[in-house]
Amino acid sequence: MEAVVLNQKWKEAWKVELNEAIFGAPINEWLVHRALVYQLANARLNVAFTKTRGERRWSTRKIYRQKWTGRARMGANRSPIRRKGWVVFGPRWVENYKICMNRKERRRALFSVLSSKFKNNQLLIIDDIKLKEMKTKLAVDVFSALPYEKNILLAMPEKNDVLEKSSSNLPYVKTILVDYLNISDLLKYNTLILLKQSLENLNSLVK
Repeated sequence: MEAVVLNQKWKEAWKVELNEAIFGAPINEWLVHRALVYQLANARLNVAFTKTRGERRWSTRKIYRQKWTGRARMGANRSPIRRKGWVVFGPRWVENYKICMNRKERRRALFSVLSSKFKNNQLLIIDDIKLKEMKTKLAVDVFSALPYEKNILLAMPEKNDVLEKSSSNLPYVKTILVDYLNISDLLKYNTLILLKQSLENLNSLVK
């Protein structure tokens, strides 16, 4: 299984052999969906919190007499049926949204999306991207010549502050370390760009 390696001007340079276990993996949509739900659920934060009767600040005085008013009996204003009262069975920061998914399944889902990118011509492999200085204009010059849809996920083998900060102002480009490739970003961005060295990191995932 071969793929074309491009230079910085998006011209064909040479070809490279791809790992068929990664880019030729069968596409399992059910597993990809499960991995996406797993990622989103485990990233969910508990921010909703409601006060109980003891935490609500209010007078405990009985608001009117028990009998002879013609109204229903009523205690303090902190009652849950009254405005600004305490909340019954409300969220308390204790909800657990985490989902379990083993490592082999997560890798199969990742390989499935990478295989789909390759088969749908949404994968580009570039030799390297070198910028002379940290400048957004230089990043625009590089990505504007890209003959693909401008919705790019750039996976780098290691941190590159010049490339990351130069492209950080571009709304259609996201840089990420190849070791942190995830289902959510791969599905969000149409075009995946891998630096040639990033392939070696991916190959290490196959055991």
